[in-house]
Amino acid sequence: MDTDIDLDIEGVPESSWSIISLLASCMMVFGGVVPYIPQYQEIQRTSNTDGFSTRVCLVLLVANILRIFFWFGKQFEITLLLQSLVMILTMLAMLHLCCSVQTTSRIVTKQHHFTDFDLRYFWSWSHIEDYLLFCFSFTVLCAFITFLFLDSVLFVETLGSLAVLIEAMLGVPQLIQNFQNRSTQGMSIKMVLLWMSGDIYKTAYFIIKETPAQFWLCGIMQICIDIAILFQVFFYGQGAHVKYG
Repeated sequence: MDTDIDLDIEGVPESSWSIISLLASCMMVFGGVVPYIPQYQEIQRTSNTDGFSTRVCLVLLVANILRIFFWFGKQFEITLLLQSLVMILTMLAMLHLCCSVQTTSRIVTKQHHFTDFDLRYFWSWSHIEDYLLFCFSFTVLCAFITFLFLDSVLFVETLGSLAVLIEAMLGVPQLIQNFQNRSTQGMSIKMVLLWMSGDIYKTAYFIIKETPAQFWLCGIMQICIDIAILFQVFFYGQGAHVKYG
């Protein structure tokens, strides 16, 4: 029977699938930001950054800058490229807040800057400008190396694998900080739960969309690390006065 609306084999209009696909893409682009909202609010409320590892920001900034250059060598979905840009802006916003809080609460002490080139204080700088300078320097270096070896399939695949491997280590700095503190106090449990739900969603998205294998392998590793952090919440919970929020 002829109809005015094209239907797929399940009887769902193609226009409906287009809307669903658009919504899924929007969730991929902006969904990664959501886990950091409760942590951002927690830092604002307490004026304390001790429970949040800023090295999470380092991991995501490096991973997403590398992912952007991977796109130039092997063009994957534009959705994932936009996701990287949004995540970079989000991590810079988190760093800006942490720097502001630390500056306000700091009792006269020596400040540290990126241009000091002191590895003892790497990623423990005093101002957001230092983090921006690092990102700019790293981006310029990556741009030079990438465009020098862009025609090498081995280089491009290695770049992609490195980008997603680093991203898969997202939760490791938080995992280590919790272990060193023997506490998860100050860390937003909502952030970790949202990490895990987001990682499950995006891993399924990667598999369905048949993205390069690096992406869904990264997703599986992230889910395992999320579970390990949640285990810390229960393990340290009794003596740490964990804050649920």
